[in-house]
Amino acid sequence: MSRYPLSALVIGLALYAPQARAESQILDEITVRGQKQSPIEENLSIREVRESPARDLGEALKQVEGVSYVHKGAIANDVVLRGFQRDNINVLVDGVRLHGACPSRMDPPSFHLDFAEVEQVSITKGPYDLSNPGGLGGMIDAQTKRPGTGLGADLNLSYGSWNSLNAAATGSYATEKYDLLLGYAYKYSDVPESGDGRRLTEIYPATSPNRYRPGSVDSKAYEINTGWLKVGVNPTSNARSELSYSYQDADHVLYPYLKMDADYDRTHLLNWNYRIEKVSPLVRELKLQAYWDKVNHLMDDRERASSLTTSRFYSMQTDARTQVYGVKLQGTLATGPGSLKTGVDYYNRNWDAENRRAGYFAYRNLAMVPDASVDNLGLFGEYQLPLGERLRLTGGLRGDLTWVEADKSNTRVAAGTTRDFTNLNANLQLNYTPVQGLDLFVGIARGTRTPDQQELFLDVPLAGAPTLNSPYWHGNSGLKSTVNHQADLGAKYATDRFYLNASLFYSDLQDYINFYQVPGLFEKSYQNVHATMWGAELGSQLALDYNIFLRGTLSYVEGQNETGNRPLSEIPPLKGTLSVRYDDGHLFVEALENLTREQDRVDTGLLEQRTSGWATTDLKAGYTIERFTVSVGVSNLLDKQYFSHLSYARDPFQSGVRVPENGRNIYGSLSYRF
Repeated sequence: MSRYPLSALVIGLALYAPQARAESQILDEITVRGQKQSPIEENLSIREVRESPARDLGEALKQVEGVSYVHKGAIANDVVLRGFQRDNINVLVDGVRLHGACPSRMDPPSFHLDFAEVEQVSITKGPYDLSNPGGLGGMIDAQTKRPGTGLGADLNLSYGSWNSLNAAATGSYATEKYDLLLGYAYKYSDVPESGDGRRLTEIYPATSPNRYRPGSVDSKAYEINTGWLKVGVNPTSNARSELSYSYQDADHVLYPYLKMDADYDRTHLLNWNYRIEKVSPLVRELKLQAYWDKVNHLMDDRERASSLTTSRFYSMQTDARTQVYGVKLQGTLATGPGSLKTGVDYYNRNWDAENRRAGYFAYRNLAMVPDASVDNLGLFGEYQLPLGERLRLTGGLRGDLTWVEADKSNTRVAAGTTRDFTNLNANLQLNYTPVQGLDLFVGIARGTRTPDQQELFLDVPLAGAPTLNSPYWHGNSGLKSTVNHQADLGAKYATDRFYLNASLFYSDLQDYINFYQVPGLFEKSYQNVHATMWGAELGSQLALDYNIFLRGTLSYVEGQNETGNRPLSEIPPLKGTLSVRYDDGHLFVEALENLTREQDRVDTGLLEQRTSGWATTDLKAGYTIERFTVSVGVSNLLDKQYFSHLSYARDPFQSGVRVPENGRNIYGSLSYRF
């Protein structure tokens, strides 16, 4: 793919912006993106999610410039933001910290909620969120629905290729004093096929122990039930309290990307918050939040050929559990000519994973992640100061004290092993509006994050000597916190019919936690290195005459391991999208082109492989009449066989082959709302 045609076309759109004749939801989204967000902020509306064939939040977010995902199979895609992934970014639900339990990221945080719960997803690029610890690469917050006044319901049914079914129902009732919302969602799919007509479970050679058993090749890919409840009370006109609970039960989730599949994932999430506004002339707002969540995850290789000759129904199994609880107190104060946002927060994250393998002393229990806990206490303050009508300065600090302790022993650490960390985050942001509609942004920031329990204490030893195909995977208890010094430049121009956003960033990463092959040994572990990353994004929407809307995006990021003098691994390549849409508020028709360049910047030390570029075409159409909406679409119209660069795990549970993207997917949906 050429570097220039897409960007040239998007820039060319800025030269022509006549008034559109039809009002629609798209115009509202242009207004939000253009007038209510800074150049480092993005959002994804539930409309964009519902119109797509995405099966989870990670896949849906790929529509946003700067966002990619790690593809493991039919579902449970892991979010990547500007090349940052895993614990380098915060993925939250209504501000709640939610972590998956699988050491191989089968169940990332974005997997543990359903689309029907979500109203919109907010994205902050870079370490500019001081209200939460970590997040040195950015923050993604899925904001759940709040009921409107009176009785309401939202019913959705989607069906597509490979018997993919997504059904959801939400009901609500609200008065001025209280409100109630209930919801349920069901997801199911058989195994998708790639562009060559083969199922994702048929990608292995006949001699591979990772191949699926004959009876499992055409089994279901996943089955997920999710239910949720939210109760809200407005005791006064300026105060609100909410209590919400959700439960998700995911069964038989296949991961061709890895050597094992999930028997189940069971997730509980409980969240309470209280907010009061206009407390006094000094105190503009106070917010109190308390939350708890828990994930139980069981995975094994019962569906694979590796378990055919073992004494148990599996040759390897991991039983993993994680639990998080926390509290937050935040306030906004009118101090001097500006406003001060400040707060204190605490959370505890426990992670316990027990591994059993036939080849490791006949299924001896091993504390893979040794029941380790993280305790974090943080305090922050951020002051926003207007320097006139067109200039705004924002600056803040955050300090965190973190304690990590292993409560069990393995071959790497003894029970009671502890690590302490002290981290300081800060940022300074300047927003300038020289003329109406044009917003310029410059920011510098320091972001940090501590090593997690896996990176510190993980242990997957072997009974015999490690080999190239069976290395020893372990943590590094001596890791330091990663520090990101980042600079951002951004420009945004918007009218009521046009939106253009361009941003550029550079990160200098001290003690970046990098997965690596230990030199001279068949071992893989984690090390602190000096690394740099830089990238740029361009996004544009334009409303033309005759209800025509154009949209284009472009994203690029480059990472370098300065210590090892080679590229960072698992960095997405240059990508872009270009779409044209007709939308009169009732009928819409859209064509979208997805463009990705080859990725030849790879970490040869991890045997990372080059990935070819590709282009696919998506079509969709829909019609809304009164309270009903019906839509149909096809993704990967030409049934192209291709691979995402982030489709190959580089740890000892790697499957050894790349997982292709899905082939042609024809889908349709019907929704009813009142």
